[in-house]
Amino acid sequence: MEVQSQILSQDILLDLYKKLLKPRLIEEKMLILIRQGKVSKWFSGMGQEAIAVGVTSILHNDEYILPMHRNLGVFTSRNIPLSRLFSQWQGKPNGFTKGRDRSFHFGTQEFNIVGMISHLGPQLGIADGIALAHKLRKENKITAVFTGEGATSEGDFHEALNVAAVWDLPVMFIIENNGYGLSTPTREQYKCENLADKGIGYGMESHIIDGNNIVEVYTKLHEIAEDMRQNPHPVLIEMKTFRMRGHEEASGTKYIPQELFEEWKIKDPITRFNNYLTEMGILSEEQDAQLKKEIKEEIDTHWKITQDEAGLEANLETELNDVYKPYEYQHFEASTETKNIRFIDAISEGLKQSFERHENLIIMGQDIAEYGGAFKVTEGFVDAFGKERVRNTPICESIIVSSAAGLSINKYKSVVEMQFADFASTGFNPIVNLLAKQHYRWGEHADVVVRMPCGAGSGAGPFHSQTNEAWFTKTPGLKVVYPAFPADAKGLLNTAINDPNPVIFFEHKNLYRSKSQDVPANYYTIPFGQASLIKEGNDVTIISYGAGVHWALDTLTNNPSISADLIDLRTLQPLDYETIRKSVQKTNRVVILQEDSMFGGIASDLSAWIMENCFEYLDAPVKRVASIETPIPFMDNLEAQYLPKERFEKELLVLLQF
Repeated sequence: MEVQSQILSQDILLDLYKKLLKPRLIEEKMLILIRQGKVSKWFSGMGQEAIAVGVTSILHNDEYILPMHRNLGVFTSRNIPLSRLFSQWQGKPNGFTKGRDRSFHFGTQEFNIVGMISHLGPQLGIADGIALAHKLRKENKITAVFTGEGATSEGDFHEALNVAAVWDLPVMFIIENNGYGLSTPTREQYKCENLADKGIGYGMESHIIDGNNIVEVYTKLHEIAEDMRQNPHPVLIEMKTFRMRGHEEASGTKYIPQELFEEWKIKDPITRFNNYLTEMGILSEEQDAQLKKEIKEEIDTHWKITQDEAGLEANLETELNDVYKPYEYQHFEASTETKNIRFIDAISEGLKQSFERHENLIIMGQDIAEYGGAFKVTEGFVDAFGKERVRNTPICESIIVSSAAGLSINKYKSVVEMQFADFASTGFNPIVNLLAKQHYRWGEHADVVVRMPCGAGSGAGPFHSQTNEAWFTKTPGLKVVYPAFPADAKGLLNTAINDPNPVIFFEHKNLYRSKSQDVPANYYTIPFGQASLIKEGNDVTIISYGAGVHWALDTLTNNPSISADLIDLRTLQPLDYETIRKSVQKTNRVVILQEDSMFGGIASDLSAWIMENCFEYLDAPVKRVASIETPIPFMDNLEAQYLPKERFEKELLVLLQF
């Protein structure tokens, strides 16, 4: 410690000591309050403070840091008022999440902190996205993200480091290796001797640092950070440390051998640093006592502020309105000048015109650059917009979605192309647990569109033919779009990219080259939540979306005597309930056609809503027509049997006879 500290001034050394003391004294206060029943839950970082304090201290205040739920020193070192932290832990209005999430599960743009989610891995991808935005703007900034040794077993850890290495992203990956993932020791977590050795596999610089030595943490990271700013690249840091409390207070510490506590007690970062400063004549007992007195007074003062603060009152309107970021739709009128193009061309044209309109728009996906994507939607985009904005990705859907969230946090828009909608399953976690919840949890939007080529009709089998919209329509916080026509596809895609909320955009791949239409040539938008009334009639209301709309049209063409309202929903979240209500009031019969299998699909929810809200207008039960309850088969005759296309006419005629 002595050799390293000689390059640091006494002011820096004393400042580091103060920063170490504050989280420790707060923890000691919290442990008393837990025993008094005044705090419900606590995740201790006692013994690991030097890491959080050291990392935060070498960062610039405008550089993002992504801590875990026991890195209290990050928040105190960024000088967040303690009353706000206490209010967050107590679920009070002055916190950061309006009582919707606890402890450090929050972010704050004011202090450039992005707190954790319990799934751990996705935050590594968020760091990738934040760093990518800095790199694109050539800002010479780094991003630091924390994880534990247990989370290094997650696939997202591998994906995040791989992407950061391939893209030369200035991310400092900090592993706090305290020997245990909850109760599981490291010998049951991984086989390599040091986690830093994993950096070799990614072609990444890596270091092992004594995480209980604040001077070593500060000096080594300061040097590494300066190099990263000048020469953007990722660095893997393994901090060797130990936690003196359990995973949480309720879990205790009986699963840890007692001798480990004795061994690491000697290495306690605060005691160790205190002894050094005292020996060097930098800190006296009187100074130490005065520092502790001042910090304890600050803690007590701010705790009283929080205790005097009124509790949250549940407000239904506030809760519902905070699921999405408020967005005032901006309408761009379609021109009278049109050209007849295919569905796929309309998607490509909408993307291209959105790229021209939004300089901060990025698209990411597998094979989308020079190759143009599996379906050639982005063919020619690299020549037009460059490889920085049109980014081939490794095969890692999960971390790319998380990176898109990071791009949004750092002021970029992004489109993520799933090669097939089926593959969204490997990116499912960050879609439903990160993008969908981000605004509700801490008021931060997720400006991300996930494009989903989907659907049957080409004999592609169980892994390339699903129409899996129901996975997402039931998740609050996501918007879901599913156009059936080229003109709608272009206008709705433009709207999706403008909308600062996460949008899942389904594109039926069997419509890509089979459906053409006169499409306005200019940039235009179509509002979400407005269905399209394709045909008008009096006998029955047919509700569908995607390819189902075309199946219904074919059926009506083959049965010209049927007078039907045909409603193309276009967006599934939000839904246009008013158009449905008006039609049901007129026709008194409803059939809902979907390509997805029946159970749990959109048709089920719509049927229930119609029965609850339009029952008095019905002359027959609401009929649902859907695919059979199996995965999608490969052979054409089996696929035809699976799909509801041929059964729809029969079911429609039965309904009309009811």
